[in-house]
Amino acid sequence: MPASDLQDRVSGALLGAFIGEALGVGPHWYYDLDALHADFGPWVADYTTPRPGRYHAGLRAGQSSQPGWLLELTLRSLVERGAYDEADFCRRIDTQFFPLLDGTPQGGPGGYTSQSMREAWRKRVQQGLPWGRVGGHADNTEAAERTLAIAVRYAHAPRQLAGFVGANTVLTQIDPTIGAMTTAYCAVLGLLVQGHPLDAQISTRLMALVRSGELPFHTVTAAALDAVPASAEAAPRPGQFASPDALLTPGNIARAAADPGVRIEPAWKASLVYGMPCAVYHQFPAAYYLAARFADDFEAAVLHAINGGGQNQARAMLTGALVGAMVGLSAIPQRFIGGLERATQRMEWARRLAAQIERA
Repeated sequence: MPASDLQDRVSGALLGAFIGEALGVGPHWYYDLDALHADFGPWVADYTTPRPGRYHAGLRAGQSSQPGWLLELTLRSLVERGAYDEADFCRRIDTQFFPLLDGTPQGGPGGYTSQSMREAWRKRVQQGLPWGRVGGHADNTEAAERTLAIAVRYAHAPRQLAGFVGANTVLTQIDPTIGAMTTAYCAVLGLLVQGHPLDAQISTRLMALVRSGELPFHTVTAAALDAVPASAEAAPRPGQFASPDALLTPGNIARAAADPGVRIEPAWKASLVYGMPCAVYHQFPAAYYLAARFADDFEAAVLHAINGGGQNQARAMLTGALVGAMVGLSAIPQRFIGGLERATQRMEWARRLAAQIERA
């Protein structure tokens, strides 16, 4: 991949995530779609300011709430350290983030702190537990929202990508299913940064990485998906996810998105099909669907993610990273870049991250 193309994809993935997150600041967590339309009209098409009394009230259109704040913290750690440095990441959380929290949902930068970070704060700050013992069982996409920067940095090194994403995830979320689905999402993003499409074959590519030992997923099937005899099955390795199902989901959904016999109309209703809540098993499938359906149209992808209501901020952030990686920064509408806070600084960090990848 030419360096200029790599930089465009890296920047597209990261700015795509920041843009998707900021688009959700105003219309976040409307599970009543009639209320969403009453406050923002029939179609949210740009950044909006939260209504008084809503989540993120006090922020302005184009600003980031906490997921964007944490993604930026992770990105800066990667850029300034030149690689993933867990000790540096934890130090930044200890000194720059946790002092801003008070343990309540509405406390902290951005107007809302997720369950997983509140649990980590209580164990780390109030109970004094060390890192490695503060993770909880929240099933949200909080870890994916920050580790997507790690996935971009190690897109060409899937073994490191999986190891670093998995290690960072368990700092706040210890459920192995959450870890598997988060790592799978980041592995998909890594392939898109490489230049692969989000199509029906993406799961085949992911499973090839499993068989080569580069992704830590256990499998009981051979290349042709024929069952392996029990006598020939390798024993699962420590740290290996029990099932490859999280890697098979993206290909199945991409196939459905391209199948004229399987239509979700309008596409924002993917939130109704896959579910509007925060859990990973609602969010990742919807993001895969919208990214596969609008693989060459960043605006359509993120706006359909936003207009589906519910946890639309995470949906748009995850979708924005996927489609941004495929189309590149050059194909993201300028109004989204121009209206995003600190866009120039964030593009510079993305440029520096791409330079690290080129030198690796």
